Amino acid sequence: MARHVASVHGLLVAEFQEVESGKRADRPELAKAISAARVKRAVLVIAKLDRLTRNVAFLANLMDGGVEFVACDNPHATRFTIHILAAVAEHEREMISQRTRAALAALADEYAADVRPFIDAARKAGAVTLGDIARALGARGVRTPGGGSAWTNVQVRRAIDRGTPAP
Repeated sequence: MARHVASVHGLLVAEFQEVESGKRADRPELAKAISAARVKRAVLVIAKLDRLTRNVAFLANLMDGGVEFVACDNPHATRFTIHILAAVAEHEREMISQRTRAALAALADEYAADVRPFIDAARKAGAVTLGDIARALGARGVRTPGGGSAWTNVQVRRAIDRGTPAP
């Protein structure tokens, strides 16, 4: 960003570094940077457009809010181009989210299938309630999906619901 400021013979008046994701609306450092740009009538310089936001509505509000900004990864982009790039980034965010949810569900299904024989063994040994099964899993040293040692009724129910059906 300093290189961009120097290339346009600008002056760096403040620097902020946001650590929150571009998909979040609650971004305190970005809010401070936008406020500083408004007060100082400065151009908000960002490293990459998709790091600013992956939300078209947020970007439109920023553009209509009187804050001029430039993205160093595409400094000559027009408003139209910025809207298109933001829409692509938003779509990409949604696709990443869908893939992540699918991968987590597949892992949960796989873990439930691995735990299923222990649940079946607990039932054969006389466990009837979810609490009975939870205690049996803990006694057998079967770790919870999160790596803990104490199973809850909810975790047992989810494992049963996800697991392959008993023969």
